[in-house]
Amino acid sequence: MTLRYDLVVFDFDGTLADSLTWFRTALSDVVEKHGLSPICEERAEALRGMTPKAIMDELQIPAWKLPFIAADVRDRAARNVDQITLFDGIADLLRELSAAKVSIAVVSSNGEDAIRQVMGPDLVALVSHFACGAALFGKAAVFRKVIRKAGSTPERTLCIGDEVRDIDAAREAGCGCGAVTWGFATPEILAASEPDHLYKTPGDIARCIAPTVAATQRA
Repeated sequence: MTLRYDLVVFDFDGTLADSLTWFRTALSDVVEKHGLSPICEERAEALRGMTPKAIMDELQIPAWKLPFIAADVRDRAARNVDQITLFDGIADLLRELSAAKVSIAVVSSNGEDAIRQVMGPDLVALVSHFACGAALFGKAAVFRKVIRKAGSTPERTLCIGDEVRDIDAAREAGCGCGAVTWGFATPEILAASEPDHLYKTPGDIARCIAPTVAATQRA
């Protein structure tokens, strides 16, 4: 059976790992440090249903401040890596893709050391390419570099994330785009962006990309 995709590029936070639970505990400190308007629980939940531009407008974040906020969050995540865990089913998903000879890459604005610690050595060994510390809105260029290094093509690559900006970046790079409903953005805002695939569970990804292996290992 010929697989449609031979390279899958995953986002990390909100896609492979539940970083949001930890981030909620750090949010008030981040807001105060960077002079943002207060974000209560209700407002934070509302942000999940907005596009990236709408979020920046709502929080009145100037573009020049984004790299500083991202770097701060990245440093905080590195210091609290023990509070970040993979979502249930992710380990099995990565093993199934690897068994199907699908190359796996991780592209994230998070730091590589933190990502490796969360994943653990066994799962890290399944990943062919890490591209970490990416700009929040600069993923398309990183996708292209990873595809070249992997010896694949955009048409044979599927990029999977949990935010609208992940879908936009995949399209800009000419790749297939998949979105997961268990991360930051709501299923409704993701569906409105019309990704090629909308996944409700990690098992859905395995069945989409490597159905034969998934059926065998999950039987």
